[in-house]
Amino acid sequence: MVLGRSMRIIVSDTSCVIDLRKGQLLDALLELPYTIAMPRPLFDDELLNLKAEEKERLLVCGLELLDVDGTSVNTARAYRKRFKRLGLYDCFALVVAEQLEKSILLTGDKNLKKVAIEQGVEAHGVLWATDQLHKHKCCSAQRLKNALRGFLEDPLVFVPDDLIHARLRRYR
Repeated sequence: MVLGRSMRIIVSDTSCVIDLRKGQLLDALLELPYTIAMPRPLFDDELLNLKAEEKERLLVCGLELLDVDGTSVNTARAYRKRFKRLGLYDCFALVVAEQLEKSILLTGDKNLKKVAIEQGVEAHGVLWATDQLHKHKCCSAQRLKNALRGFLEDPLVFVPDDLIHARLRRYR
């Protein structure tokens, strides 16, 4: 497995990619000083709402795809049985993040985040990603605010409103 740009690797699940896409922040995410990666099964099977052109653009812009080998599949299946609230694809993301030293799991799933932290994996959500975009000046504060306002209006973005409002005040 060859990974690029940085010592830190962000392994993303699909929920954060979908939310960041809704906020038109995916291209900015790939500008962060991290290697951004996703397990191949999630990219191939779960990002159904992304058109082929969008997926290709993500790859061209630097998204790394990580294969899940047989041992990892078995580990993910065992986790799926053990952690009933996680789906198999969640478990793929967790297993891949566990295998990569210094990785960060980026997830919008509170159950996956909780299990990852219990397993010793650093895990964060979409607002951490927006904080990183702000910190590293990968996009303007106005663009971040527009994305956050969109999150507030979208019933399928499950981020607490008070945390979004705190970011709206912070990003200047």
